Parts: sequence; C-alpha cells; structure tokens
Amino acid sequence: MKKHDALQTDLKVSGGLLRLRLVSFWLERCKIGLLLSVTVVVTGHVTHPEPRLVEIERLVNSHTLHGSESLCKLLRYLAEHAVKHPGIALKEYQIATEVFGRASDFDPHLDSLVRVQAGRLRSKIAEYYSSEGVEDPIVVELPKGTYALSFHSAVPNPNPGARDIQARGPERRIRPSRASSPTVTVLAVLLALALAIIIALVVSRISANKSAEQSVPSAFKVFWHGFSVGPDPPWVIFSNGAFVGRPETGLRYYNPARDSREMILDHYTGVGEVLAVYDLDQVFTQLHRSIRVKRGSLFSLDDAQNNNLIFVGSPAENLSLRDIPNTHEFVFQRPNSGPRKGDLAIYNLNPRPGESAVFWGSPTLPISEDYAVIGLMPGMNPSRWVMLLAGTTTIGTQAAAEFVTRESNLTELVSRVGKSSAGEMLPFEAVIHVKVVGGVPVATQLVALHRRK
Repeated sequence: MKKHDALQTDLKVSGGLLRLRLVSFWLERCKIGLLLSVTVVVTGHVTHPEPRLVEIERLVNSHTLHGSESLCKLLRYLAEHAVKHPGIALKEYQIATEVFGRASDFDPHLDSLVRVQAGRLRSKIAEYYSSEGVEDPIVVELPKGTYALSFHSAVPNPNPGARDIQARGPERRIRPSRASSPTVTVLAVLLALALAIIIALVVSRISANKSAEQSVPSAFKVFWHGFSVGPDPPWVIFSNGAFVGRPETGLRYYNPARDSREMILDHYTGVGEVLAVYDLDQVFTQLHRSIRVKRGSLFSLDDAQNNNLIFVGSPAENLSLRDIPNTHEFVFQRPNSGPRKGDLAIYNLNPRPGESAVFWGSPTLPISEDYAVIGLMPGMNPSRWVMLLAGTTTIGTQAAAEFVTRESNLTELVSRVGKSSAGEMLPFEAVIHVKVVGGVPVATQLVALHRRK
C-alpha cells in the first residue's frame, strides 16, 4: 500500500513538472510570435523573425535581467545598432545621450556611467548563458573594450543522449539490504540526539539575537529605521573628487580652465570620508544589518531608483549628488567675490531667528572649526531614503558621521524632529558646528535644524 502511494506521488510530481515545462515552452513561443506579429504590422508582410533579436528578447525577459530596466534598454539599443549598422562603432557619448538621457555636455572622462553599465551588462549576459540560456541556439557577447554586440551559434552538445539517460535514471535500482534491528536502534538514538542538539543551538541563537536587539538603543532604531528594515542593505556613496598631478609630487583639484581632462585622477578620497564609512558600518553591525560601499564616480541612477542611499562628502566633491534630490534649506556654495571668494560655505536659504545666513569654516590652516550638513530626505523613489553627511572639509564630514552614530545626539534629534506613525524619522536638515584640534573633530554642536515639509 505504501509503495502504491509513493508511486502515485511520484506520478503527480512528474505530471506537475511536465505541465510547467509545457507552460514554459508555450510562453517562449508566445514571445517569438509577438516579435513576428510586430514585424508584420511594421512591414506589411510576413517575414521570418530576426533570430538575433529573438535571442535578445529571451535575454530581456529572463530572470537574470529581471528588474534591470536600464540594462535591458542598453541591450536592446546595442542589439538594434549591431543588426542595422554592422561594423560601425558606437561612442560613449552617443550611448549616454540616447540611452541614459545625459545632457549634450556629457563628458565620458568625467562621467563613467556608460562604462559601468556596460560592465554590468557584460556580467549579466555571462551569468545568463551559464544558467538559463545554456541551451539557447544563439549566444550574445559584449566583448571588453567595445560596445558592439557579437552573435554566434551555440556549440552543440557532443553527447545529446547523456541528458536523456540522466533524466530517465538507471532502469534498475539496487535494493538496499535490510539492516539488523540493533543497528537501526543505535542509528535512531544518534539521530534523535543530533536533532536535540540542533534544536538547542537554534533556540540559543534566537535568544541571543533577541537579547542583542533589545540592547540596541531606541534612538538608533528610530533614526535608522528607514535604512535598516528593507530587504537590501543601503549604499554608502563616498566622495572622490577630481584631482590632477601625481601623489609623489602633489595633488590638487582639477581646474577645467587649465587642466586636461585626460589627467584626472578620481580614486582618492579624504580621511574623514574613510572614518565616516567605518562609523556607519559599526552602527549597522549593531543593528544586525550590513552596508554596501561605492565611490561617487561609479554611482548610477539605477542605484538612486532602487536603493536607500547615504552620501558621505559634500556636493563639491560628490558630484553624483547633483542628479538626485538634495537639501533645500542648507546648500553648499562658493562665493564669486568678497574676502572668502572661492571658499566652500554652507548657505542658510531660510534663516530662522538666531541662525546665521552663512556658515564658514576656518579661513586659514590649520583648521580650528568647520561646519557640516546632516540631511534626511525622500529619494527619487518615494519609498526610499537619502541621507547626506557632508562638511565643508573632510574633517566636517567625519564629524557629521560621528554625530549620527552617537546615542546622545540621536536622542536629541529624534526628540526635536519627531517620528512618523510608522516609527520612521521625519525628514529634516541640520547644520552642526565642529571644533577641530590637531586635525581631529573634538566637539560638535547643533546650530540649525529645519524640518522638511
């Protein structure tokens, strides 16, 4: 009777798998048929669908590229160009303006968007053909150093019968010998003991996690709520300004009036940004979460749409801040005249009673004081958050990160700003004054705080 039930179960499972395969086959044919229908509507006569474009549609509709709208858009663009204009090379400028909507003054030397997205697409294509597309008749490749897609026929399986043999399995199964009764008893006891140990370890781990969660200060939970409850870790985007020169002889900021764009070095960042990332990592570890770190020159609009973001460094260096929602009350500017001409300052666009209209750091070296902005704002996607931690110098940026990773400071912020009914911190913008001794922030004070409407 048990063997009969087991056989029925196997037949049901096999039938279910067969139905799933038939549905998958039908959907695949629907996609190809849709492509053929579009060809008829456009040309007015029936033609065989372009097999390369059919393969592109398989890629676009795959699980590997699911949710990557910008990559799918780039793939279709490259495919159409490869089919209609074979042998004609694409330029980064053309892709940036026609695919990603960059302005006409786009400069590939300053903006690596196209190279980054092409690298991501290259990885996704390789991932697809190592999993879902292993049996596709055509293989698409995006060779390194070019934006020209290549198409070639897949290598046929040298042993086509192996899959059928594996699927059928051996025709005869070796019947295991019946174990003696004492052996079965011993094995059963050992299995029960192992199960008891596993249950004890799981219960102990759950209890430890609950104790750790209870030890996290409530101010941390409220302030970082929006960044710690989602399925994905937030991105921490740290600034890396455009420098020219050589490390051994001296670096300075890039000046477009006299410097060549080919000499820009964008892989250096300040000490304050490094220490800020460390402080943030410590906080999220305490919250039993992780963070992902990326330098500003590699930031893309896909990151802004689909993730919570924490920007470390001012817009003067973190140029990617220009493309996303930013602070409205306190902004970074350099005056064009006056005794502090060219110095970076924080301008208070709507001063409240007792607040300064402009916040200046130390005019000369060594720095003895600095100012920094702390801002919490909704992102481009209203369900995501953006936080800005930025000083007029790298020391101010470090102080801003330290401020939002200290319980006493967060308790004050939560008390003065308030929280939503969902337990999230309400949007706000603030300015802190930083006292600096020996290049180290030693004291901070909240000098301006505006709630966002």
